[in-house]
Amino acid sequence: MKLDVEEIKQNYPFLSLVQVGKIEQVGIIQNADLKVLSIYSLDAIPKIMLESFLQYGQTWWWESNRKIPINIFMKQDMAPFRSLIKTFATKDVELLFGPMVRLNDITEKRIKRKSIQLVRKIK
Repeated sequence: MKLDVEEIKQNYPFLSLVQVGKIEQVGIIQNADLKVLSIYSLDAIPKIMLESFLQYGQTWWWESNRKIPINIFMKQDMAPFRSLIKTFATKDVELLFGPMVRLNDITEKRIKRKSIQLVRKIK
């Protein structure tokens, strides 16, 4: 499937473009960690299922916090696409644009600590 890059950015903000070697892959990144990147590539999805896949992507993008991978947020809906996931070594992948979902980002707690300094005034 060939889509214009600007059209993808405008109409499908949930899609990412990654480059693996000299090959570009467009799809939804399922998860990326230090060693492996998994992506639902649009090239692997049959044309019959493509419209429903893009609809699920829209639902995930607008109804989730975007940190949860699509396969966890929409478990039942994404089950037919499970066999279409492509996996690459992270060191070989370059993200050109789009969101990159990482399960590690969920586990990081962001605690803001307030420090109070007591100053004693001597009269």
